[in-house]
Amino acid sequence: MRNRSGRRVFVVGVGMTDFVKPGSREWDYPDMAREAGTAALADAGVGYREVEQAYVGYVYGESTSGQRAVYELGLTGIPVVNVNNNCSTGSTALYLAAQAVAGGLADCTLALGFEKMQKGSLGATYDDREQPMMRHLLATAELQEFAMPPAPYMFGAAGVEHSERYGTTAEQFAKIAVKNHRHSKNNPHAQFRDEYSLAEILGSRAIHGPLTKLQCSPTSDGSGAVVVASEDFVDRHGLAGQAVEIVGMAMVTDLPSTFEDQSVISLVGSDMTRTAAQRVYEQAGIDPGDVDVIELHDCFSTNELLTYEALGLCAAGEGGALVDADDTTYGGRWVVNPSGGLISKGHPLGATGLAQCSELTWQLRGAADARQVSSAAASSGVALQHNIGLGGAVVVAAYRPAER
Repeated sequence: MRNRSGRRVFVVGVGMTDFVKPGSREWDYPDMAREAGTAALADAGVGYREVEQAYVGYVYGESTSGQRAVYELGLTGIPVVNVNNNCSTGSTALYLAAQAVAGGLADCTLALGFEKMQKGSLGATYDDREQPMMRHLLATAELQEFAMPPAPYMFGAAGVEHSERYGTTAEQFAKIAVKNHRHSKNNPHAQFRDEYSLAEILGSRAIHGPLTKLQCSPTSDGSGAVVVASEDFVDRHGLAGQAVEIVGMAMVTDLPSTFEDQSVISLVGSDMTRTAAQRVYEQAGIDPGDVDVIELHDCFSTNELLTYEALGLCAAGEGGALVDADDTTYGGRWVVNPSGGLISKGHPLGATGLAQCSELTWQLRGAADARQVSSAAASSGVALQHNIGLGGAVVVAAYRPAER
């Protein structure tokens, strides 16, 4: 990621907690932030006093929870910005931290995200004002009969539309969940590490449309952190051997097509993703065929398939064929969600984007242990990240090792 003067931006340290079922561990969000932030700083080999700005993301919390969180790392008087962008909160914090470095405002920044969630489906916090997704929900309800809860309703409805338009089957959506649960077996940070058969995925409790329970991401507690630095900072601290360059990064919010297309697929963000991906490919000078490993926003299995098409891994309507060909797992053209993805790794909203960045950094360093994608660890390795939040915003980023 560069500004117009060509200033380069690098990830030099990453860290995350285990993602766990809400209430299953005795901790609060400052504990989560301390654990993830300390790990990221230690990974970078720098102290908190070298961080010049911090961007802290969370969806559920009080107004200055970001300050309280990073105070666990130190009290240095730096600017601390609280960030909330629904499920893309973590990657939005990373986007802002990278922008500060790219723009020459800082040489070292911290992006940190966390979430302490309630059990069960997501609900509204306030009932005395319009919900930010109300326009999206109403537009979806004009296309398909309304159901609750809102998130699985919208993504399930998008799956129904894809099936009606292209013939995508329930089995193809379910195979995505089979893959991601299988991948998570090798991730010690994952909330779930159980493997399921296709029959077990299809036979779990029906949620909406093609979605069953095992095709839906769970609510989770956890935190992630990323240290971002300039090229000068990397050189001064001798970090080139572990640094990962952000070679492209874009954030896109809802476009006119979101509502004009009369499509649930557009309403859940496919055009946002497509636009952001195109910008990132142009910035990085790559195309989808150059990518080795991908962490994308599989909040529901239907969204992973939609995202294959929006990222340009295949043409519209061909996502099901990509699944059937095993082209998104080990031995295929790409490895998608080697971490287990949101479906199995977990989805603490403010931490998700930073956990994705952490996984891709480990992959490019060749440090992902049993999850390692061999081609990602090569000097030419390329990683792609996708994180979306309805209401709406999407962040897409591309990464390469600084040197091998």
